[in-house]
Amino acid sequence: MTGLVYKSTGSWYTVKTELGAIYECRIKGKFRLQGIKSTNPIAVGDFVDFDLDTKSDQETGVINNIHDRENYIVRKSVNLSKQTHIIASNIDQVFLLITIDNPPTFTSFIDRFLVTAEAYSIKTILLFNKVDTYDEETMMEVKYLAHIYRKIGYECIGISAKTGKNIDRVKTLMEGQVNMFTGHSGVGKSTLVNSIEPNLDLKTKAISSQHMQGQHTTTFAEMFDLSFNAKIIDTPGIKGFGVVDMEKEEIGDYFPEFFALKQDCKFNNCLHIEEPKCAVKRALDKDEIAASRYNSYTQIIEGDEQHYRTDIWEKE
Repeated sequence: MTGLVYKSTGSWYTVKTELGAIYECRIKGKFRLQGIKSTNPIAVGDFVDFDLDTKSDQETGVINNIHDRENYIVRKSVNLSKQTHIIASNIDQVFLLITIDNPPTFTSFIDRFLVTAEAYSIKTILLFNKVDTYDEETMMEVKYLAHIYRKIGYECIGISAKTGKNIDRVKTLMEGQVNMFTGHSGVGKSTLVNSIEPNLDLKTKAISSQHMQGQHTTTFAEMFDLSFNAKIIDTPGIKGFGVVDMEKEEIGDYFPEFFALKQDCKFNNCLHIEEPKCAVKRALDKDEIAASRYNSYTQIIEGDEQHYRTDIWEKE
């Protein structure tokens, strides 16, 4: 039988067939020996083939094949830096939730996520959440960040999961799509999903006042069917986002504003760091490229791991 993975707990997978039957499946041990460097060889969003387990008293399955993925979002494993973790696969679009404070989302995190999404041609929409709680100064920061990312082609929407601001607009964008919601812990993913589909009733927790840190409410990635012809993948809060499997020479191609200027650089293989007559650095000097974006780029190029996992997200 063939089905779609709706939930992964690391050892068991909830798989739904085209006819709507749901089976709890495990994986054949040999899958972990086939050169898969990921900590999770199967991810939510994967299409898999499985057989019913005749040895079990309950109706469970054994996965024997993973279909080729159209795309996926991957990051460095938090605990095993040499391994990767596939967050979800076969995604139509990602909604990246951002908060200015309570908790803060840093541009280095946003940019690292966007680079990975660009690498796999996954559309990303930036949702600036909790706008109902911001004062005038904080709203100016929201507008400034939105201006930076709109300028390079990303759709940015200010929302409030609590008041419902622009939630209908988000729902319209979601229709007919497999949507992944992600961001730091505490940015309001579960509250947003509950406001989009109240019947799901996902658990939510308040922000820790001691560390301004989100409390994890989603332990595993999970897909849900929504009432308005859409699917949503809710993911655990991400503390850091490490870019993986990219050569230095290609990273600039995943910054759209850099890629647009690449042909004007003197050297075809320009890394936009120390090379003469670099169109990207020239645009940076003219404030045509945001300094925060260039800083994120240089951190990735230099392999600066200190910035991909920010200390504020780590518990004492």
